[in-house]
Amino acid sequence: SDKPGNHNFKLLKKLVLPDGSILRAQLPGRPTKDCLFVDPSRDGKSLLKIWNINKHNGILGAFNCQGAGWCQIDKRNKIHDTSPKTITGSIRALDVDFLAEIADVDWAGDCVAFSHKTGELVLLPKSVALPVTLKALDFEIFTVAPIKNLAPGISFAPIGLLDMYNGGGAIEHLEYVPSLPTHDEDADLFGVIEEQWGSNCLNKIGTTLAVMKMKVRGCGQFGIYSSKEPKHCSVDAIKTDFTHDPASGLVKLVLPATEKEWHKWDVKIEF
Repeated sequence: SDKPGNHNFKLLKKLVLPDGSILRAQLPGRPTKDCLFVDPSRDGKSLLKIWNINKHNGILGAFNCQGAGWCQIDKRNKIHDTSPKTITGSIRALDVDFLAEIADVDWAGDCVAFSHKTGELVLLPKSVALPVTLKALDFEIFTVAPIKNLAPGISFAPIGLLDMYNGGGAIEHLEYVPSLPTHDEDADLFGVIEEQWGSNCLNKIGTTLAVMKMKVRGCGQFGIYSSKEPKHCSVDAIKTDFTHDPASGLVKLVLPATEKEWHKWDVKIEF
């Protein structure tokens, strides 16, 4: 921890919200399964990976800890390599245990991973590894979110506050509201339209295909993954500007600052 009077406020702002509350994960941090029988401080080839879970996504940290470790003879931490090398490892969606428990029952295992250092969002299909290269004493933190298929051609995953290390912990509630008609005859009609002309046709005639509702703490840049550009985004029932990167699917909007403690914004995404 920091010494008194010697604090890294830039770092603290990535951990603590303006109201003083902390975005805590649900569990103690635990090493991934592939780290259990390696020595990420001495073997010269392994990254230390720590996972945790939020209510609607997971968090995964990767660290290059090579060069120093606990000495069983001297009973203290000792430097055994003064110039540890850069290491390349990998992360997978399955590195975050319990992810299936917060995903839908029909979840196929596909995820997105948001890198907090680079700001990049990448698709992470089930069992596919994402390479991670770290210099000595360097680290990277990823938000790993399960992908939900909302409607034909529309996939969604919740990321959270993009400027916070555990930004996924800001999402307190997530609700999917189906918007296509449920009456059998109407549903059959929309099914025929979609089969003949595609889901884009439903968009053009003004049909709302799906709605995601979230309750979110904090302020600043907020992000989600969407395979399709949303029609509207709103915060506390007020429409807000947003950007959508078609290449990565990253949608960004801004949550305003508030003086209320533990305030939860009502964020609504319409497709």
